[in-house]
Amino acid sequence: MNMLMRKDQLEVSLHEEKKLIEDGRLKEENPLDLSEGFNKLCEACRRGDLKRCQEMIRDGANINARDRFDYSPLILASLCGHYEVVRLLLESGALCERDTFQGERCLYNALNDRIRNLLLSYDYSKSTDPLQPFAAHITSLLARDTPQTSDLLVSTVGESFRLHKFILSARSPYFRKKLSAAPESTSWKTPPAIPPQVFGIAMRYVYLGEIPNDLGGGPGTGFSEDDILQGIDKISNHLEIQSLWDAVLESDDRRLSRQRRTDEVEKGRRQLEQWFTDNVIKHKVIVDTEKADNVKWDSNNGIFADVLLRADQPVSEESPDTPSNDSPQIPLTRTTEGALNGIPIGPASLPSRAPSRTRPSRKSTLFPVHRAMLLRSEFFLTMFSSGFREAQSTPHLQVIPIDCTPDVLQTVLAFLYAEKADFPLDIAVDVLFAADLLLIERLKQKAAVVISTLGNGTMPPASDLQIVGTETPSADAEDTIDIYDVVRAGWLTRVPRLEEFGARYFAYRLEKYIDEEEFAELIKESAGRIRGRQETDSIELLDDIRYYLSERFRLRFEESGLVDLMDEESSEANAGKDMGKEGEVVVADGEKGVDVRAGSLPALETRMQETILDDGLPGLPQLNGAIRTLDGEIAGDEFASDAVNYQILLGKIDRLLERLRLDA
Repeated sequence: MNMLMRKDQLEVSLHEEKKLIEDGRLKEENPLDLSEGFNKLCEACRRGDLKRCQEMIRDGANINARDRFDYSPLILASLCGHYEVVRLLLESGALCERDTFQGERCLYNALNDRIRNLLLSYDYSKSTDPLQPFAAHITSLLARDTPQTSDLLVSTVGESFRLHKFILSARSPYFRKKLSAAPESTSWKTPPAIPPQVFGIAMRYVYLGEIPNDLGGGPGTGFSEDDILQGIDKISNHLEIQSLWDAVLESDDRRLSRQRRTDEVEKGRRQLEQWFTDNVIKHKVIVDTEKADNVKWDSNNGIFADVLLRADQPVSEESPDTPSNDSPQIPLTRTTEGALNGIPIGPASLPSRAPSRTRPSRKSTLFPVHRAMLLRSEFFLTMFSSGFREAQSTPHLQVIPIDCTPDVLQTVLAFLYAEKADFPLDIAVDVLFAADLLLIERLKQKAAVVISTLGNGTMPPASDLQIVGTETPSADAEDTIDIYDVVRAGWLTRVPRLEEFGARYFAYRLEKYIDEEEFAELIKESAGRIRGRQETDSIELLDDIRYYLSERFRLRFEESGLVDLMDEESSEANAGKDMGKEGEVVVADGEKGVDVRAGSLPALETRMQETILDDGLPGLPQLNGAIRTLDGEIAGDEFASDAVNYQILLGKIDRLLERLRLDA
């Protein structure tokens, strides 16, 4: 079965889409964007710069726009063969629908089947609606009985609804004003003229649910279809959610309905994010840790919080009273009027004879939150569904300690309330562990994306690689992350993406890490992760490092055209009919070929060097007048140096295994 549209079908679809956009009924999914930020994103997608792509997405670049050449970032990344960039764009919400012009174009232009299959695997629910899990949770609160999180009972004729004040306040201006004036309210009645089916549709819309195809009404219901429609019109005006009525009117058009729903879910996310900022963050309390559990917060409060989450500041490793040896000693001088002005007040180098016994008290931050949103975490769902003390109702809000810093907990809460995962690289590993502790799988994956993209797991394209021994132009995020911690975090939290990232990171910088004792310890840990390990078992981390090391040097050869030369050598060798002595292959024209399997590296280097000279390639950068290998030997050129360095690094891996008495 052909999964792609025919050309004539594609042209008809494009014409209909263009007409809807011109009429203003359909929003253009791929608008023209000539901004500098978007151009930087497109350039990063062309080059495969994963780190820059993540930074531009985080800064708000529209990943579904198109440049002046009519290319979207996803098309560029697919066309240029950058699988990791394509995956990042899809995970961030890039569009690739088979029944749209840009989607079909993206599939047709994918460089290889691996990328094409990745694009096909991202259907509408995964690629164009990344907020679907968030919306599904909000909708599920309407029907959830256990644990009980509602705080407002709304009664209609013959039916009752258990609702949440904070969601109603965030989504409906009418409820915001009513509950602000009377926050202690626990019940509310709808106007008698509004059918219960209508209020149910309105509440499902407020809770980010889809409008049903069958609105209700008709024989046996007590209301006609016209009564239902009139009721929806009335309640949308009453609750000040006019978009509800507009959504009902456009529910027959699939594309318009889908677009409106996507816009409404995003609008709801922003509203809940604003509620989170204006209420939860604004009312967080910072207290001394020793007093944190004694805080009394009334259960009937103006922001409708029903639990307090506590995060403690980390214990300082160094006493604040301990003078630093690195800090300059500034002499203390008098500033009084008269002859004593400017005369020192005793030796500045001596510490006080009576140092202060006072220590700054450790602080804790308390966040007033809502259990309904915490239920997105399996950890809290289990806690509040059980008979634990934290699940019981009390006059004052219970304080639940969470083992993380306040910044990390605030990041976790921002994700739970608004699906927001914008956090810096320096706390990404801590966020990963917190998400693993609280069983929030989506946040774990987002933390892994931040680490593996902002952490710059791959080097720049081969043409930009520096010669070993020269200064690298970028800091490479090495001051921000500890790669050993990242790999161990990947193991502990069971995130394969981080294990792959760590192996790639090491492979592209192996000459820096291969001789470190901690690297050897990491290899031993990787070997020890296999239960009942046998001598024939491989070491997973080392296997991955070898793979990416091969990729690293192969990229160098591919860009210079030397891979074609190596393939040519292999073809000539296979075409030879007569075998000479070991290490030589006699080819058809009588020239000695090269057996690349053993003892032939110098000959291969010579052929590479001759090819470079024959092709007249421009001079390559040199170090102190000559290109040197990792062992200090002079190489003919940069590519010959790479060939030797590759073998040197493989040899170092083998010697490391011998020293550790490991077989892999």
